[in-house]
Amino acid sequence: MPATYGPRFWPNPRRSITLTGDRSVRVRARGRVARPRARIHRCAPGPGTGILKNSQIMPEGIMPEQTDNWQEGLKPRLVDEIEYIIDAFRCASDGRIRIKPARGDHRIDYLYAEGQILVRDEYLGQVLGILEPETDQDEVRTTPGRLRRVIAGVTLLTLAGERFPTVLEALEEIDRLLGRGIATPDHVLTVAGEGIPCPATEPQEAYDEIEPYPSVCPDGGGGVLIYMDDTGLLTDAATHSWLAGVDAGNVDPGNGQEPIPPYTGHGTFVAGVLRCMAPAADVIVTNVFDVAGSRLESDWIPRLEAALGLGADIFHLTVSTHTRHDHPLITFQKWLSHLREYGGVICVVAAGNDSSRRPSWPAAFSEVVSVGALARDWRSRASFSNFGGWVDVYAPGRDLINAYATGTYVCQFAPYAGKERHFYGMAKWSGTSFSTPIVTGLIAARMSRTGENGRQAAAALLAEARRAAIPGVGPILLPSCGGQDACGKRAECGCGCGGQPRCRDC
Repeated sequence: MPATYGPRFWPNPRRSITLTGDRSVRVRARGRVARPRARIHRCAPGPGTGILKNSQIMPEGIMPEQTDNWQEGLKPRLVDEIEYIIDAFRCASDGRIRIKPARGDHRIDYLYAEGQILVRDEYLGQVLGILEPETDQDEVRTTPGRLRRVIAGVTLLTLAGERFPTVLEALEEIDRLLGRGIATPDHVLTVAGEGIPCPATEPQEAYDEIEPYPSVCPDGGGGVLIYMDDTGLLTDAATHSWLAGVDAGNVDPGNGQEPIPPYTGHGTFVAGVLRCMAPAADVIVTNVFDVAGSRLESDWIPRLEAALGLGADIFHLTVSTHTRHDHPLITFQKWLSHLREYGGVICVVAAGNDSSRRPSWPAAFSEVVSVGALARDWRSRASFSNFGGWVDVYAPGRDLINAYATGTYVCQFAPYAGKERHFYGMAKWSGTSFSTPIVTGLIAARMSRTGENGRQAAAALLAEARRAAIPGVGPILLPSCGGQDACGKRAECGCGCGGQPRCRDC
């Protein structure tokens, strides 16, 4: 996820693919190939072992849950961003979806939807017995809208009784009687900045016709299909040579709006970074995260499940959330069990921008490749990046330059709220959203060079990253293609293109 807000783009279209009602774009390889506010919303019609990498579930008795006066003691920027997300869901659903923040000690713990919970199917009867009077259980099962299958093994339950009027009250009682992890909130996953991590910053201005940074590799990624859930593509993505040929028709929900809405172009920027690393890869981009760069867990997972049938070699995800008591997302856990049936497919996930050791999901699952961000010197960890034993590798994520929207962007969040920034199709952006496509692109490039599948290529690159580990930071992977270390060191390019990594000022 990005640390700042910005855009992305892609090349040669093959065909359009529709995924469960979402608009998506398939990209084919190019051959060679009192604060001021500026709100712009437009309201219109219990886990097993081995799940969390190198960490433990938080102990009992931490992270008090409360939503009253949630703004108290928080940084102004965080308050602004969370309010923006809450307002966006309210507008998009005509007020039907109420997003609430759960407070922890001096922080926001997570965002969730009030009035509904996720329940493991094997415990659904017991949960109904706790929440609903005995005589009402059959009615709950037959009433339209009360129960909805999210993925095999997990059901969304809409609360309606007076015994436990709020999600947190209902979950506390379920935890007390059945244990933790049986039922969870319907979490909000987002590409947002600190409003539970993605971009670390809002997009920053870049000169017209400036080259992307890191630069474009000459080749790599041929024959590899990458699936990416994000905010979609801008329609003028194809004006950038590394994204030439893309059929971006009406994908990004903020496309063409003036001023540029927050999170618009996030998918385009990410895609641009990825294609710089693997210019011959095929990519499918969706606009699933189309509500302020966010989506409810219960709405996202069915679309991700449908995408398993597309034959992707790599799943690329730049969204994250913290969770109640740091338990894994039970829906994504089920999805991973289905992903195992597709041999050789790998999932790469952004670690998030909370500057925290606390696990962020889905990046903390042991079966995915989680990516943190390096600072501008490429030798230290970016100040915004999450970290810890659950983060597999770090790649450059500060001040990257790539494709973005054209127009005026009005900053939404403190300390720059109300300030105008002007863009000409490129932007500078920061975040783990943008370090992650570097790793995904390097995996794709290695696959096309060696014939390895996604899991094998990822394992080989992670082994290289561990050999290059920096004390106090961790394993690192650097982009390459045409550069040389500022310190004069020369090493083999990670993607196999023959270029030299650039560590910058190390």
